Amino acid sequence: MIGSRNKGHKVDDGAMDHSTTAPVEDRTRRAGRAARLATVAVALFSLMLVVVLAERFGEDPTLVNSPLIGKPAPSRSLSFLEREGTLALEDLQGQVVVVNFWASWCLACRAEHDDLMQTSAAYSDRGVRFIGVVFQDKRADSIAFLDELGRGYPSLVDPGSRLAIDFGVFGIPETFFIDRQGIVAAKITGESNTTILSSTLEAILAGRQPDSKTSGTVQKPPESQPSTPND
Repeated sequence: MIGSRNKGHKVDDGAMDHSTTAPVEDRTRRAGRAARLATVAVALFSLMLVVVLAERFGEDPTLVNSPLIGKPAPSRSLSFLEREGTLALEDLQGQVVVVNFWASWCLACRAEHDDLMQTSAAYSDRGVRFIGVVFQDKRADSIAFLDELGRGYPSLVDPGSRLAIDFGVFGIPETFFIDRQGIVAAKITGESNTTILSSTLEAILAGRQPDSKTSGTVQKPPESQPSTPND
């Protein structure tokens, strides 16, 4: 009786396997579909990115505009940082003028200073004049900066940042190029270098319109920094 009872209630092993494995198989199929969809989505995104980059290929992502380009350069009579006398940018008309706004507290100004001096020396016999304009810095700190890193051209002090405001400077370094007619031809926002400086000057000297560029971020003065660099 015991044997017959067990025989009568024999479990179908195949049915048990099917009932327990079906949910696992369903989950596996769903996971596989999700993985395939994710792969397709990534592929489509990558394709879209390639298309966008291809459309922009050949364009310079560093090009920036300045409302001063093509207009007469602002000019104020400013005192020299390290000697007696004053200078106004309009006094330099007939030369190509490079105006660099800088300060001792500006890290990018420190990084670009040697390139500015080298380029100034290289173009000094080609009618190019470099001028530095101190931006919201103490006179003693500015002079100490030059004592450490060297002098390649004169700098002017700008009380109240009046000339900087005229040029639309909101952070430094910023470098402006003025052609022989006194017109702003180009602008570099951020740290400059000999390559950018030279290519811009060559374009201006050849009578071409150079590209204005940004080669990095600019630095705003510390909150504790005085706005009038005459101390």
